[in-house]
Amino acid sequence: MPQMAPLLWLNLYAFFTAIFALIIILNFYTKLPIKIKTSTVKAVQTPQPWKW
Repeated sequence: MPQMAPLLWLNLYAFFTAIFALIIILNFYTKLPIKIKTSTVKAVQTPQPWKW
């Protein structure tokens, strides 16, 4: 079984690194941001006495 030359290992490493980076970038940019709805109703706080 022949061994791979070091240059071929470097090419293989660069190829898989580029594919991995491409997958990460595509995964980041394909997700749509979720818009958070802002509520206009204000919360009413009622004072509660402490019960010791």
